[in-house]
Amino acid sequence: MTVEAAPVWAALPVLAALLALASAAAVLDAARPGGATAPTVRTPAPRGPARAARPLAETARLLRQRRRTTAVRDGLLWQVGVAGPVVLAALMVAVVPFGGQVVADIPVGVVWFNAMDVCLWAVVWLAGWSPDSPYPLVGGYRYLAQALGYELPLMFALTAPAVAAGSLDVGTVVEAQDGLWFVVWMPVAFLVLLVGVAGFSLWGPLGAPGGGDVAGGVFAEASGVDRLLLLAGRYALLTAGAAMAVALFLGGGAGPWLPGWLWSLLKTLAVLGCLVVLRRRLPGVRPQTVVRLGWVVALPVALLQVLAVSIVVVVEG
Repeated sequence: MTVEAAPVWAALPVLAALLALASAAAVLDAARPGGATAPTVRTPAPRGPARAARPLAETARLLRQRRRTTAVRDGLLWQVGVAGPVVLAALMVAVVPFGGQVVADIPVGVVWFNAMDVCLWAVVWLAGWSPDSPYPLVGGYRYLAQALGYELPLMFALTAPAVAAGSLDVGTVVEAQDGLWFVVWMPVAFLVLLVGVAGFSLWGPLGAPGGGDVAGGVFAEASGVDRLLLLAGRYALLTAGAAMAVALFLGGGAGPWLPGWLWSLLKTLAVLGCLVVLRRRLPGVRPQTVVRLGWVVALPVALLQVLAVSIVVVVEG
């Protein structure tokens, strides 16, 4: 499949797809038994099909809710921290091909994606620091701590398909999977990438920065539209990470009968579904454990995966 630059107006449908898939993930998360759209839930969850409507009801509630503020909150930095996750998720998706087209066809798309991930360090920390409140601050520092554990393995997981394709251009990586998806012979890098996606999305076992043991952590002082943006940012980041995993390891829009863009959406939705389902099936991991496992286990296996890919590339010439 050949990937080429899309016209400027294509950014709008791509953004709409990001929001639609993020909404689908929120609905699926809420529809599961025990599912919820927020890190902390104070009211009993509804039963049956009504659970699926919870994201809509929560959205309406937060839009009506009056914003709370702390006494000496830094307003400008708070707005950066609140809106940053959604913006960075959109910038991540800009380099991900949907079918045969990509919004931002830059030659270093893999590096761009990783750079946006690193920018999240500052954005989430600002969301924790700017309210001048202890629980969000603890959540912000937790995020930085666990990021130190997953970031290097994530970088090498992104490197493996780039080495195989001989390019940092995401479109070129998609084209290099013609006939054989990279997930077949790079399963370790694929799994490490998914763990990294859960990490920068504060998701599942890596959700300690927004955990209930610290009253919601970085979400503790968020209310009204601010809370809605933070929660939407989590699902948007999860969607952006799933879309990149599809492009780098699952052949992008490759597939029979259906249009390429539809295959990209379906594969992204499938990866999202797996991440949502696994959210409460895996135990939570404390940040110090994430760092230990990241440096002692994930980093060596990711390096071995890159080494194996490099050997294959050299042997095949």
